[in-house]
Amino acid sequence: MTPTIEATGSTPAQGRSTGGGLLVLYLALGGLAFACLQSLVSPALSTIGHELNVSTSDVSWIVTAYLLSASVLTPILGRLGDMVGKRKILIVVLALLAVGAVVSALATNLTVLILGRILQGAGGAMMPLSIGIVRDELPREKVATTVGMISAIFGVGAGIGIVAAGPIVEHLSWHWLFWLPLGLVVIALLGAIFGMRESPVRTPGRLDVLGATILSLSLVALLMAISKGQAWGWGEFKTVGLLATGLAGLVVFVLVELRVKEPLIDMRLMRIRGVWATDLVALILGFAMFGTFLLVPTLLQLPAATGYGFGKTVTEAGLFLLPTVVMMVLFGPVAGALNRKYGPKPPMILGTVLVVAAFALPAIGHGAIWQVLASGLLTGAGIGFAFAAMSNAIIESVPPSQTGEATSVNSIARTIGSSIGTAVVAAVITSNTTARGLPTDAAFTDGFWVCAGVGVLAVGAALLLPSAHKRHEQAVAAGVSDVPPQPAKIHTPHRANA
Repeated sequence: MTPTIEATGSTPAQGRSTGGGLLVLYLALGGLAFACLQSLVSPALSTIGHELNVSTSDVSWIVTAYLLSASVLTPILGRLGDMVGKRKILIVVLALLAVGAVVSALATNLTVLILGRILQGAGGAMMPLSIGIVRDELPREKVATTVGMISAIFGVGAGIGIVAAGPIVEHLSWHWLFWLPLGLVVIALLGAIFGMRESPVRTPGRLDVLGATILSLSLVALLMAISKGQAWGWGEFKTVGLLATGLAGLVVFVLVELRVKEPLIDMRLMRIRGVWATDLVALILGFAMFGTFLLVPTLLQLPAATGYGFGKTVTEAGLFLLPTVVMMVLFGPVAGALNRKYGPKPPMILGTVLVVAAFALPAIGHGAIWQVLASGLLTGAGIGFAFAAMSNAIIESVPPSQTGEATSVNSIARTIGSSIGTAVVAAVITSNTTARGLPTDAAFTDGFWVCAGVGVLAVGAALLLPSAHKRHEQAVAAGVSDVPPQPAKIHTPHRANA
């Protein structure tokens, strides 16, 4: 597959976008809306279930359907963006996200609400499409910092969702969990339609339907087992069967992709240490981020009479996560600046180390409110550093024509990690309860230690990331890049006639 440049007289790195600031704003708003929609619903599941008169097991499909849809559609839409134009597919994604929000907001039963959530899952492609557009459109010296900011926005959005869910449900209704983000989506959609030019970098070809089908079925089986394993029982036949089917399907997918002429995901990318090590960090940090979103609010909302809970309301507990969100906002661009000077490895290592510290602190002691706040500050800084570094590590390891598929895989890894983290931490909390059914103090200690241990694995994965020069050598050896061995530089493909 030979990438082409459709525009004449300019290159992707030489300012094709006359309104770079507005372009970044539209992309950031779309990413913020998607990330908010991902997490806003979780704290309100019990309220939604009560109003719709459905069981806890059934209402959990509101989250499960969203994760499944995002995991399936992200690589497909990311690949289509590389093929037919990132702006075109971005408009489709934002339109689906808007329609999904409206359907969910108007839903009067669980089936319609789940349908809306499936449509919203298309927003998972926002990350690879946004990063691809930034890489193609902005001057190369601005790419690392901008990618750092956009990557941080996705973590920020998830945090804002957790923080805002309580006040929205208490003072409005759960329907506004979808109406409010819709405003951001509409602004981003109008900006994409009227304020963006089409990205010039293309990879002509056809969509790998066979690979897309196998990957979709595999991810559905895997994520369904992870999401429902606690409710079904981890040793149940259907849980084990779905896990086995999902893993076997992924193996088959890899074998198929190595043989087809135009694969959905070029598996040669997975031979590049800068790619697979970054995907491993994404998987692990997805686990850790949603671990803290579950542990901290639960601990804060437990009655003070337990001796270890803080007796906060849902709204108050959400506000305690605000410092985490602020730190993500601050440290994402800082990581981009460090990347421009030193490459992505140092900020990624620093970010993962901060995440370990963020969980080790409350694991040692979480009886004082300052310990919870300090943990949140460290988590935000660590996630801000690491998420920005991950995106930059990917775009520096692959050519522009494959940014979409490479960042799609990274997004999927993060989604799967989030699903695993939510399931595992929930299982840890519920496995150690009092006679009244409340989690014990030891349950939180164990949960924090589990996340800290997982964070150590992320540090190890970050240390495996090659240096900028080594990353260039590996990319060239794999046959997917001839990028100059300089941090944050952009490969400009040979110009073809328009």
